Amino acid sequence: MENLDFKKLNAGEEILFSGIIYTARDQAHKKLVDLIKKNKKLPFQIKNQIIYYCGPTATPKGKIIGSCGPTTSNRMDEFVEPLLANGLAAMIGKGGRSTKVRQLIKKYKAVYFIAPAGCGALLAKRVLSKKLVAFRQLGAEAIYRLEVKDFPLIVAIDSKGKNFYEDL
Repeated sequence: MENLDFKKLNAGEEILFSGIIYTARDQAHKKLVDLIKKNKKLPFQIKNQIIYYCGPTATPKGKIIGSCGPTTSNRMDEFVEPLLANGLAAMIGKGGRSTKVRQLIKKYKAVYFIAPAGCGALLAKRVLSKKLVAFRQLGAEAIYRLEVKDFPLIVAIDSKGKNFYEDL
């Protein structure tokens, strides 16, 4: 599924994603948007990437990652447009999004996925590798590059703007 064309997915569709995702929560989003506003280089190539609204817990000894469940997505709504305008392909989180974000997803032909909430320990078993990318000082809210295999996702808002929560 690494070469998956997100534009072909429909709201309500379930997938098992394998590939690269980047974690980022509120503080990391603020820093990314500040860099965009200042025309500075981002710490990773955002075009065609996926951001996972997640702040992994501490990594237990012998494990790749701690619990890594999704966080509430609407907290990131104010940061969505600059990221989508710079080519972000998809977002993963939990819960609904604002009407504005739904319109932006349609405008930029992106996708919003939801991951199973309350299953962070199980989702951690789908992570093959974890690498710190940026903002170490943010601790759990730093940006990490995760390689995942068969990561369970549901299309909540598809690239046509159809919303799993409202339209199905």
